[in-house]
Formats: sequence, C-alpha cells, structure tokens
Amino acid sequence: MDKVKAFNDYRAKMNDRIMQEDNKVLKRFFSLDNQAYTEGALDLKTKELLGLVASMVLRCDDCISYHLGTAHELGVTTKEVFEVFSIANLIGGSICIPHTRRAVEFWDELHASGENRQKNSD
Repeated sequence: MDKVKAFNDYRAKMNDRIMQEDNKVLKRFFSLDNQAYTEGALDLKTKELLGLVASMVLRCDDCISYHLGTAHELGVTTKEVFEVFSIANLIGGSICIPHTRRAVEFWDELHASGENRQKNSD
C-alpha cells in the first residue's frame, strides 16, 4: 500500500472513530476547520497553500500530507508547491528541511498515483 492510500485510509478511519464519541467540542472544532477552507475572499487554492506553509513551519507531517493531497486535487503545480516549500523553509529555518524531504516524497507519490489513475481511466 502506498503512502497516499495509507495516509488517507488511516485519517478517515480515525476521524470516524473520533466522531463516534459525539464530543461537542471536537465536532465544533472539526466543523470550524472545515469551514475555514471553503471559498471566501480567498480562493480554495490560496487557502490550501497557506495551510501548507503553516503546516510546514509548525512541522506537522500529517497536516503537510493533508494539504498536499488537497492542493493536488485543486490542480496546484509542482512549481507552485516548491515555491511554498521555499517560503516555509525561509520562515521556518533549516528545521523545516526534513519535512520538505517527506513532503516532496508525498507529492511525488500523489503525482504517480494521479498519473496511474489517469492511465487506468483511458
């Protein structure tokens, strides 16, 4: 199983488990997070790239993977992603480099799985 599928499967499984507890505060927090990334004064692509840069600076690999996946779905290019990586490393410093490595690996897998899906749908 590739990193992208493993990440998405685990995230969905654990989000379902968290929601099973019916905790009002957690449900509201998840809802607020979801609402923040809807179309508004900023378009969806910009919001995802902002989330990606913040996640890299905060060094959250799960968050980085999530935002990369959504950015990929929104048609963000590799050049755009690498500009985000450059800003994140500039702001966050060299401590962001290991996260950039893992982010590039995840991005490459997103591209590979996207290309495979496209080939399989032809």
